Amino acid sequence: MTRPTSRRTVLTAALAAAAGAGAVASPASAAPVRTPSAAAGASLVDNRFWTTYADWRFGSSSGTRAVAGRRPGLVISAPAGTTDYTDPHTGTTSTWEYATWTSPVHRSAVPATEVIASWNARTPQGTWIQIELRGSYSDGTDTPWYVMGRWAAGDTDVRRTSVDDQTDGRSTVWTDTLSLDDAASGLRLVSYRLRLTLHRTPGTRLTPTVHRIGAMASDIPDRFTVPATTPGIARELAVPRYSQNVHVGEYPEYDNGGEAWCSPTSSQMIIEYWGREPSAEDLAWVKPDLADPQICHAARYTFDYQYDGCGNWPFNAAYAATYKDMSSAVTRIGSLADVEKLVDAGIPVITSQSFLKGELTGAGYGTSGHLMTVIGFTAAGDVIANDPASPSNDAVRHVYARREWENIWLRTKRYDANGQVRSGTGGVCYLYWPTDPSVRQRRVLRSLGLA
Repeated sequence: MTRPTSRRTVLTAALAAAAGAGAVASPASAAPVRTPSAAAGASLVDNRFWTTYADWRFGSSSGTRAVAGRRPGLVISAPAGTTDYTDPHTGTTSTWEYATWTSPVHRSAVPATEVIASWNARTPQGTWIQIELRGSYSDGTDTPWYVMGRWAAGDTDVRRTSVDDQTDGRSTVWTDTLSLDDAASGLRLVSYRLRLTLHRTPGTRLTPTVHRIGAMASDIPDRFTVPATTPGIARELAVPRYSQNVHVGEYPEYDNGGEAWCSPTSSQMIIEYWGREPSAEDLAWVKPDLADPQICHAARYTFDYQYDGCGNWPFNAAYAATYKDMSSAVTRIGSLADVEKLVDAGIPVITSQSFLKGELTGAGYGTSGHLMTVIGFTAAGDVIANDPASPSNDAVRHVYARREWENIWLRTKRYDANGQVRSGTGGVCYLYWPTDPSVRQRRVLRSLGLA
């Protein structure tokens, strides 16, 4: 790669080196170290999301109001003021009206080493949102207000972006993840608040609508191996198949296709599984001779201009939720048993994992971080995955050995080809589902703290 190394990759290397320590993949897919093991259950992961009309009426509001209806949300009522924002990626300074909403304090059931926020919102042209998080440490002090994202569904008003160089010397934001700098110290994040700032073009009645905001907090011990689980179901979901490698060299401005597009390719597969897709008008900007133009579209609209890639986890989830009646979240799952429950209820799972070429039989490659979709399980319990790191759409479906797959997904530490300690991706996943799920789907989502 010729672009600068991402901050998530820097974190991975730094924490691995601190632990005393090979395949290399796109930095846009790499993951931080402090992630969950296979033994991690609900007690090690805390999800809290604000999404109901009652949720939006609590907390502190300045210029926002809650909107009731089939899908409640938060909108601008009367602006709290105006602010100038200089977009660091275009150099353009613009004036915006703004309003804010701050959540009540959420005391996490898990004193955490990491927190990842995610959101669902609609931002018509002329609007955008900023998401911030302020945590409280176990010693009674607070973090600064950290920016977890400046986001718009489009890219004509502002460029969606993470924000680098945010730290107080004890915790740091690494692209999309707030992480304690020294988990071994015993310091933990015991609670947090989220703050939304909604922006619009001055003098208009435009408004973003935020339907969902929340975070996943976790504290998972490091491990190189995880306990094996017993197969529970045999089912395969009919998920469309798309290869990221079909797009090698396409759109250098969105990270050049190929290995860098595993996240948006996986996202698009699941979006289409739920019967949603971009319109012909949406795709009009794509070069007419390119196959599967919706993958190019997903890459453009998940692209993080600071991260310089499409692998920002919450940006992918937010993109999925721009489609009609879709919800999404970034979370962590503790075992394949929970993935089986989701798949059995008809919900595929986008997972993040890293491994050497020899650690996943049949993959044919190694990676420091890669997204694929779990779409089912065989009668023997092996994992059926749509793996976008395949030479063609027809080759995307893979069956991976259960024991190999669960270990590379859920471990938090691994060795590279040179014997050095690197991070495992540890159970991070994206979940996308309809806003009106079935009773069974809602039950499973609720068991994971997502509905």
